This record gives sequence, structure tokens and C-alpha cells, in this order.
Amino acid sequence: MCGIVGYTGNAPAVPVLLDGLERLEYRGYDSAGVAVVSRERGLQIEKCKGRLSALREKLDGQPPLAGTAGIGHTRWATHGEPNDVNSHPHVSQNGRVAIVHNGIIENYVEIKEFLLHKGVAFRSDTDSEVVAQLLEYCFNDHSDPLDAVYAVLERLEGAYALGILCADRPDMLIAARKDAPLLLGYGDGESFIASDATAIIAHTRDVAYMEDGEVAVLTRAGVQVFDEYRRPIEKEHHFIEWDVSAAEKGGYAHFMFKEIMEQPEALRQTISPRLRDGRVVFEELHITAEDVRRFRRIFIVACGSSYHVGMVGKYNLERLMRTPVEVALASEFRYSDPLIDKDSLVIVISQSGETLDTMAALREARNRGAYVLSIVNVVGSSIARESDDVLYTWAGPEIAVATTKAYSTQLALLTMLGLWMARCLDRVEQTEYDAVVSELEALPAKLAEVVSSTEIYQYLASLYFNQECIFYIGRNLDYALGLEGSLKLKEISYIHSESYAAGELKHGTISLIEQGTLVMSLATYGPLLDKAVSNIVEVKSRGADVVALTTEEHRQRLEAIASHVLTIPRTHPVLQPNLGVVPLQLFAYYIALHRGCDIDKPKNLAKSVTVE
Repeated sequence: MCGIVGYTGNAPAVPVLLDGLERLEYRGYDSAGVAVVSRERGLQIEKCKGRLSALREKLDGQPPLAGTAGIGHTRWATHGEPNDVNSHPHVSQNGRVAIVHNGIIENYVEIKEFLLHKGVAFRSDTDSEVVAQLLEYCFNDHSDPLDAVYAVLERLEGAYALGILCADRPDMLIAARKDAPLLLGYGDGESFIASDATAIIAHTRDVAYMEDGEVAVLTRAGVQVFDEYRRPIEKEHHFIEWDVSAAEKGGYAHFMFKEIMEQPEALRQTISPRLRDGRVVFEELHITAEDVRRFRRIFIVACGSSYHVGMVGKYNLERLMRTPVEVALASEFRYSDPLIDKDSLVIVISQSGETLDTMAALREARNRGAYVLSIVNVVGSSIARESDDVLYTWAGPEIAVATTKAYSTQLALLTMLGLWMARCLDRVEQTEYDAVVSELEALPAKLAEVVSSTEIYQYLASLYFNQECIFYIGRNLDYALGLEGSLKLKEISYIHSESYAAGELKHGTISLIEQGTLVMSLATYGPLLDKAVSNIVEVKSRGADVVALTTEEHRQRLEAIASHVLTIPRTHPVLQPNLGVVPLQLFAYYIALHRGCDIDKPKNLAKSVTVE
């Protein structure tokens, strides 16, 4: 849940590192630091608690750090409180080694006790510092830095992405990876490492993704990569298609608002290449119709907003395919002894493709013989590489911590997958198939209608931004949609919010409704509109204010009973959540704006969750 950037080349390292860290700020962090090395001055380190701006101020107030090789880090605290000492980079006792680390060293207590008995003095409370101290200890037996690195990696248990500097090798940077994302960047007379391509896109688009067990040695002359047995290997290079402007605000006040507005185009990029002659086509899939007919059960496994995509997907896939679908939180999946085998399809969903819980669930599914298909946004990510099949959303970079366009594109892609598999099974009527395909083609334009006017959301936010608690209620697809709307509000405004299946209100939770409580009633699912109306009357009678979300054709009916009504265009029921989620995103955004929250970087959250 941290950011790493590393550089070696001909230019001063610090500006490159700071630029990279700034582009990684969206991942969430509570401290930042850099280390550079030069032949004359050795290792030089500066780090501090707080935002990157605090680090910049600290660096501006002193002589420049000299060196053309360096590492930088933004830390999200897991072991040890956020403070200057616990910040990265960490340096060994005698100043020979500096490291940055993402992940968790699970056996750090054992290693630390060993080193303490050897007289090593520790400065921080982190698990990461043991890597720096153990490296220096191993240098006593290994003069070659690479020998020492391999000796250390043999001792480490857990997850790590490591950037390593040695005081006596000022032109070299070493990287190592296991269960945490790390990529290599290739430039002209310079080389890079990063936890995310966003950090180095301003300098190079030529990258390679490190695999578990690999170690890389970077110099200005190039990059050498070795496997876990220290055999040299050739890496496949990837070209980053999007340019640096895609990761900039482009005049918008916040990345989140920009990404909400980008959703019509993001959906077009996801949908259009996969529709041909009135059919859903997945040329990139290896799965066959015969495979689909073999599957007796489908699992959708994900975390956070991607889990909410799965909740919508369960309703849609079961409707289209008539096949049992179970949705599981990735963090619970592998501990539940899941009933999966070779006749199971496991669909894993992750925006980053690096979510550690989801990665662990994927491996559990593969170990049990399941066919794993992933839906991810980041090309070449770990989850994509380890899956049997992958569908990319092609949504472009998403910088805000709270996801918007990644959710929407995942949702559209999962529905398209369900429609395609239903056709393989011959379980969807041609008329319904044609209707969904037609509405898929129209979806980006209809979504553009939704985002074309934001005044109503600003007005509602001005009325309700001081609420202490907000409830979302709905049935069927609207219940699944409410889960995401509630999460968006919690993430960025810090208002307590819950989403309930509306039919469950009378079973206890209606006791929470009192005079002035705001209830967001989702009533976009036409077949259950009468039920939604009854639930609105139910909470209104207890004093609630109700903001109802429905389709344009039902506006008049809802205006008669709700305090306020939001509307979206009508589409096929399986696609209605794709339109319905956007008003909920905008409502959450303007609530947070009125409350003065840091919308793109909400407290305690990170974009890519790479620790358990």
C-alpha cells in the first residue's frame, strides 16, 4: 500500500524521485523519503512524516542531496506509527545500505532477534528495517552486493518489493520482488524501478514487470534480470499506451471528478471493440464454449468496490446464464475452504491487478483446479499474468483513491461476459440478447446524459452535508448498487453510511430511522418499483428525508412521495446499475466537497492494497 520509485542514470536523482513520488501520491501514504548515493558523499537520506510537500520543504532548506542513483518511497504505516524514524528509506547501522520496501516481512521478529544478539542496533519499529540491517550483516561474508541480496532473500518470509542502494556502488540500484508489484523502466542512459507505471511515465513508456523471485541490477547502461536461482533471463517489454496527460487533472479540481466525467469514454473503450455485427465478441479469451458448458458453478471473488461489481454480477449472470453464482470477499475466500474444483469458474476482479487478498484467492482457486478468469485494468499486472484468462477494462489510469470509472468498466465487462457465456449455453432468448447488445451500444451516450448536468447533486449536497448518518435502501440490483453508493460516501466524506436490502428494514434496521434521517432510496429496477414505493412510505412515516433515484419514466410517481428525486435514462435492467451508480458518485463527491475533505486522498486509505 506504498509507493516506490528508483532511478540511476546521468541526471541528478532527487528531482526524478520527487516527481515520481508526486505521481504516486494517489496511492495513499503518511510519510515520504528519498535516498541517493554518490562516490564523494556516500548515502544521503532525507525523510519525514506527512505529505510530500513537507519533504520538499525539508529538502529546499538544506544543501542538495548529490547523486545520480536513488530510491524514493511513500509509506502507509503497518508496523510502527507514522513518524520520521519509521519512514522509508531505512539505512543500515554503519550506513552501507539503504532500502525501500513495500509488503510485510512476516518473520521480521525472528530476524531482528538474531541481529540484536549480533550487536546490531535498530532505530525504527518497522519490519522493513530488518532488510537493511540483514543486508549489511551479509556483506561481511559476501563482497558482491548481488551475493548479499540473494543471501538475504533466502531468509525473508512474506511479501516484498525492494529497492536497494549500496554506498560503495554509487552507479547501481538493485530491485527484488515477491508478492508485491514492481516494474522496470528502460530509458536512454537511465534505468528505473517503480511500484506503478504512473511514477515513471514522464520519462519512459518502455517497461517490464518483475515476477516473484526475480532480482534486477540497474545501471545507466541497462538492466540485468535474474531468476530465483540467479540465472540471467530476458524480460518481455511492454509499451505503456497512455501518456502522462492521462494521469493529470486536466483543469478539473479533483481527479475523482475528472474520472467521473471520463466514464462515458471509458465505457466506450471497454464496450465498442467487443461488439461486432450485433454480437458480443471476446477475441482475447482462450476459454471455449465447451469450457463454459463444463462449469457447474461460478465464483466471483474481489474486494471493496470490485466486490460490489460482483454483487451486481451475481444477479445478472444468474438471470442470463441460469448458472449458480457465488460472490466472495477475497479476504475470506481462501479461509473458507471453498467448494471449488475443475468444473468451477472463478472470476477475480481487481482494478490494479495487484490486490494481495485477491491474488491469494486466485492462487487458492488455481491450486484447487478451478479455471480463473480475471477482470483488471492494468496490463501486465500480477493477477493478469497468473490467471488462465484475462479481460482488460481499458479504462486508462485511475488516480483518485475512490474508484469510479474502474467500477463502471468492470461492471459493463462482467455483464458482457455473462451475456457471452449465456449465448454459449444457449440459455438467453435471442430477443433479450439483441436488446442487451443494443443497449450496450447506447450506454456511453446515455451515461454522457447523466454527467451533463451536476447542479442537482450540488444542491442536495448543500442540504445534507452535515448529516451524521445516511442510509441506502434498494432491492435486487438496486440493493447491490446501494452497496457501492454507500461505500463512496463513507470513503471520501467520512459520514457513517450503511446500505440495506429494503425488505430487511422491518426486521430490525428501521429502528435507526428517526426525524430528519436521510435515506437514499434506489428505485431503478422496474419490476420491483411498487416494493420500492412501499419502502419509501415506510421510512417517510418515521420522519426520514428521502432522496429517490429512479428512471425518468417513473419520476412523477416518486415525486409524489419522496423529498427529492434523481433520474437516469431507462436501459435494459441488467445495465441499469451502470447508469445508476453515477448519481451516487456525484452525490458523494459534492458532499465531501462541502465538508472540505481531501477527496482524492481520503484518510487511512490507499489505492492499491498490497498487504493483508
